[in-house]
Amino acid sequence: MSTAGIHSDAAPKPVGHYPHARRVGSLLFLSGIGPRDPATNTAPGNVFDREGKLVSYDIALQTRSVFDNVERVLASCGATWANVVDVTVFLTDMERDFQTYNALWAEKFPDAANAPCRTTVGITQLPAPIAIEFKCTAVLGDA
Repeated sequence: MSTAGIHSDAAPKPVGHYPHARRVGSLLFLSGIGPRDPATNTAPGNVFDREGKLVSYDIALQTRSVFDNVERVLASCGATWANVVDVTVFLTDMERDFQTYNALWAEKFPDAANAPCRTTVGITQLPAPIAIEFKCTAVLGDA
């Protein structure tokens, strides 16, 4: 059984020294995937002041971008959202952003019975100027 790291050229590069995903048997583990654009390495909707400090962001744009980036990593592994069984979501501002992100989740997965399991965690920050990140586990067919 191969457990080599998987890197996707279609997704933004990881911000650290780790793979996008790792397959172990029929399980696929995705590292934290954020909203950065693969081409520009910037997060959609971020606004910075003259000193480079983040002053505002658009959680809807970032949430949609995370969905797209996860989909890119899944596709590079021969998977789709239908294979995803569990998602941990990290939000840097739970009070401000949960309602919008939760509504977009419901659009993506209109049938809750077929949606992945999900845990949402409020945190103080992520390693890049982003407001949301997903950590996913998927089940694939046998290798």
